[in-house]
Amino acid sequence: MTTSALLRQELAAELTLGGGITDPAWRAAVEAVPRELFLGESVFRPEGAGWEPVRRGQVGDEEWLRLVYSNTTWVTQVEGVSADSARGAMTGRPTSSGTLPSLVVRMLELADVEEGDKVLEIGTGTGYSTAILCHRLGEEAVYSVEYDEHLSAGAAQRLRAAGFAPHLVTGDGLRGCQAGAEYDAVVATCAVRSIPPSWLWQLRDAGGVVTTLSGWMLASGLIRLVVDDEGVARGRFTGDEVSYMLARPHERPPRPTYYPHPGAARTTPVDPAVLDDWTGRFVAQLAAPSAELVRTAEGVALLDVATGSQAWTEPDGGGWTVHQDGPLRLWDQVEDALTQWQQEGAPDQSAFGMTVTEWDQTVWLGDPDGPSWRLPT
Repeated sequence: MTTSALLRQELAAELTLGGGITDPAWRAAVEAVPRELFLGESVFRPEGAGWEPVRRGQVGDEEWLRLVYSNTTWVTQVEGVSADSARGAMTGRPTSSGTLPSLVVRMLELADVEEGDKVLEIGTGTGYSTAILCHRLGEEAVYSVEYDEHLSAGAAQRLRAAGFAPHLVTGDGLRGCQAGAEYDAVVATCAVRSIPPSWLWQLRDAGGVVTTLSGWMLASGLIRLVVDDEGVARGRFTGDEVSYMLARPHERPPRPTYYPHPGAARTTPVDPAVLDDWTGRFVAQLAAPSAELVRTAEGVALLDVATGSQAWTEPDGGGWTVHQDGPLRLWDQVEDALTQWQQEGAPDQSAFGMTVTEWDQTVWLGDPDGPSWRLPT
């Protein structure tokens, strides 16, 4: 048995023991698909505030395979530059990665797909998760869309080398892929600010969407939505603390350098540290969906991309003062939402659900008649 095959078995055993794999068919796929083929010859690892390329030729085959088969997300592209092409350390935002295997399988198990089902994957990326799907369902049942032409070409080459020929499309995954409709499931390996209607239109009745809902505060929630015979999708968030990169059309637009405006000041009963909580930041993002979150030396700042409104906090004795400027009172919106959440006992994300209709999309707390927030669509 090769070192790669042995490490695949060990990884599959680790994921099974940890509860990440419950279906033997997914375990078989993890044991069969060589992850090193899909990570190429280089990846990025975090180094201070930047990203340092790690190359197979530098660390040697043994260490490289150890890195590949750790249950880790490896960044493969930063600001559109692949790790193979990087001449040295880089700064900026990751734009593609090889997702940790436990999350790949978690998404696929959550989608509840089985032999005979047809799946639309949004975000081919390296092609690893596509290969896992192909092994489980057969390549004819797998459609995958990638926005980045360079990534799409590389994934196609690697999938061919692995012996798979799924239906690959280069384009905007938010439009889905009409050629393969109707699908039993849509699985997105990128996050979205709201559910693209095309995903729902291309599903069969009782089909499901598995995705992470995110936004410009970079808070995330994993959810599976199921479509009924009237075209309405409903589901609850899982509570998993996972995140994906935003789909590129949903990414934050560039903004000018932040300078605090004095604005109108008042005391606030909400400690900005609550935005460090996974669900607390998610609630804040629901309340102010077009705002970014910036950490400051003394607190936090919210910057609204659409209107230029801002809110920033500073300590005031034993409490906090908030300054708000612009047409939107961002902190008022966030404070109201956080207060509602705290009055319900500050539950985790599994207490939240979502309803998607042809006209609007809402996230609610407790049940559909509870506190709710509309998403930007």
